[in-house]
Amino acid sequence: MSESAPHRHHAIDYVELTVTDLAVAKRFYADAFDWQFNDYGPEYAGIRSPQGDVAAEVGGLRLDEEVRAGGPLVLLYSADLDRSVQAVKEAGGQVVNGPYEFPGGRRFHFTDPSGNELGAWAEQ
Repeated sequence: MSESAPHRHHAIDYVELTVTDLAVAKRFYADAFDWQFNDYGPEYAGIRSPQGDVAAEVGGLRLDEEVRAGGPLVLLYSADLDRSVQAVKEAGGQVVNGPYEFPGGRRFHFTDPSGNELGAWAEQ
């Protein structure tokens, strides 16, 4: 997740697609939509911004054994991840994963009261 793109606190910032074959998914999206990628190893590829800025990303492809229920994972940006964790809990949401470290910073996943899973990330 890019440091060069402007991020807004608690705005939708990134969409992550779970894929079962990273190479096939990259080829599909490149062929169908001319998407380009930043590679982060065998299990993740960032989707570059359509403006062509190599550093700016709008989403990612994450390798997993199966596609996650509910479709793509929507990620919010947080200027203060720990405060966002607390806000989710206080508002009646449930933290289901994290916070944890990843190459772009830290993030956590949560469900809203209806069961929708989202994530939030911060650069630190």
